[in-house]
Amino acid sequence: MHVLNLGILAHVDAGKTSLTERLLHSAGVIDEVGSVDDGNTRTDTLALERQRGITIKSAVVSFPLDGVTVNLIDTPGHPDFIAEVERVLGVLDGVVLVVSAVEGVQAQTRVLMRTLQRLRIPTLLFVNKIDRRGARYEEVLRAISARLTPALVPMGTTTGLGTRRARFTPGLGPAALDVLAGHDDTLLSAYVENTVTDALLHTSLIAQTREALVHPVFFGSAATGAGVDALLAGVEDLLPPADGDADGPLSGTVFKVERGPAGEKAAYARLFSGTLRTRDRIPFGTDGTEGRITAISVFGQGTDTRGDAVVAGQIARLWGLGDIRIGDAIGEPRKAYEHFFAPPTLETVVVPGPAVNSGALHLALTQLAEQDPLIGLRHDERRQETSVSLYGEVQKEVIQATLAEEYGLGVTFRETTPLCVERLVGTGQAVEFNKKDANPFLATVGLRVEPAPVGSGVGFRLEVELGSMPYAFFKAVEDTVRETLDQGPYGWQIPDCTVTMTHAGYSPRQSHAHQGFDKSMSSTGADFRGLTPLVLVEALRRAGTRVHEPMHRFRIEAPADTLGALLPVLAALAAVPQTTETRGAGCILAGTVPAARVHELEQRLPGLTRGEGELESVFDHYAPVTHGTVPRRSRTDHNPLNRKEYLLNVTRRMGG
Repeated sequence: MHVLNLGILAHVDAGKTSLTERLLHSAGVIDEVGSVDDGNTRTDTLALERQRGITIKSAVVSFPLDGVTVNLIDTPGHPDFIAEVERVLGVLDGVVLVVSAVEGVQAQTRVLMRTLQRLRIPTLLFVNKIDRRGARYEEVLRAISARLTPALVPMGTTTGLGTRRARFTPGLGPAALDVLAGHDDTLLSAYVENTVTDALLHTSLIAQTREALVHPVFFGSAATGAGVDALLAGVEDLLPPADGDADGPLSGTVFKVERGPAGEKAAYARLFSGTLRTRDRIPFGTDGTEGRITAISVFGQGTDTRGDAVVAGQIARLWGLGDIRIGDAIGEPRKAYEHFFAPPTLETVVVPGPAVNSGALHLALTQLAEQDPLIGLRHDERRQETSVSLYGEVQKEVIQATLAEEYGLGVTFRETTPLCVERLVGTGQAVEFNKKDANPFLATVGLRVEPAPVGSGVGFRLEVELGSMPYAFFKAVEDTVRETLDQGPYGWQIPDCTVTMTHAGYSPRQSHAHQGFDKSMSSTGADFRGLTPLVLVEALRRAGTRVHEPMHRFRIEAPADTLGALLPVLAALAAVPQTTETRGAGCILAGTVPAARVHELEQRLPGLTRGEGELESVFDHYAPVTHGTVPRRSRTDHNPLNRKEYLLNVTRRMGG
């Protein structure tokens, strides 16, 4: 039986989980359609998901569809949980992107569609809620064409919009030929010669959908089931089944990790090639760590069942790989794990409640971070504080509730602050020589730092001969440089710069007569690891750095007569409108706003626009901080900015 790994994606509240329930019911997997409001859906299994009525964790369910086993992956719609969506994209064969017939194209819909197009993932659109008052057909199609993609193919028409009698009637209209002929020379020739047949049109539609050149659009209602059968037929007919050679080399990707009641890890993996069996010993991760599979549970026929093997194309849960992480390759790496969405731009300190053990809290946060590769932890040993990076305030509430319910730990949070970066202003250079001046380390290190283009990362180069000292010492310098650049002079990461090693020297191995190696007279890697931060921060001080804050690109749709109230508030929030467009009684404002002020803008917009304003915002770039005090971040290292304190800490650690 063929397998199709299908993702359901949408803006929050578009009806994505309700559609999943309806698909499972139509396929005969469940007898009764669950309700998000009642908290009894098949995929929202977390207590918190059922309380809030939103999807937080991706979930896999399976159902048979004629000759195809569909593994359906329901993903979160709220932008705060974009990490859950990101990890799923790499294992999908196709997607159903859900749009509301009432609210239309929304902010998250655009973010998702741009990513799906960039990854060339075959995508069907399902316009949900045609039974709701205010449902639209032509207007939504126009919005999809203008804001998502013009390469859309309406798959039928609707009747009874906005009522419980709303129906979807399948059938390609004349617009389909115009869209498909633009990508198909054979069809275009038949069009010119007036020899187009339904079979030729259908064949072209399948081919172009599977190549992600066009996007079929279905209408319906998850609540009443209208249009769902047509969507299921489209899923089976138009989307490509999983491919892969079961006899080929083992290759798969882990897209989710969860822990059981006893703390054991289960990894959700898609196999792209080969066959994996219980008791197999396999390499995984970037360093080829090996582990033995102790149990396998394969998704299929409505649920996941224990089995002896999983083959190419299938999704399974795997036990036995204790050190497995999200994004890890299983067997032969298929491709490096990619970040498809912007990283988190906010940060907050987790404050333990009364009687909460800091060690237990750190362990719990570490386990949560294992399940969220885009959510970083930062532990300050001296202050005994742990910070967590975030996408938004809702995510903070979820972390708080999860710690309370699953770990019994009560926490609060400090005020959310933006995650800034530092960028070099100019070029700086510094050097310290072995056995000279106040250098207590048996090492010579000289470094020059220079600005690098945004997005280029950290480059490390040598202006000294590679053979002038042992390679391990060069490696110690490079590794320490990269580690030190995580905390620039203001405490923020320096993501883009070029560091050149200009001087190098060491004391060769020496020993006393009739005695062994004397490390007090000979250089070790610890000398280079100890000296490098001092040299690097001095070079950074001479070059100068400037703090840049994360900026979001925003788009506001609002009534034109509310512009007078809106503009002063935008100015107070340091937002900069760049374009204004009037459309009838409405207007569209677009510009940039600091990430730290987005939440406040979201809260104030309804009151300023009589509840009619719509805000779309997405991370765009980092910009120099130009207002208020330049933000600093507390350091978690030995603080090489303070030489005396640094040497005291490092020499104590080295046993000096």
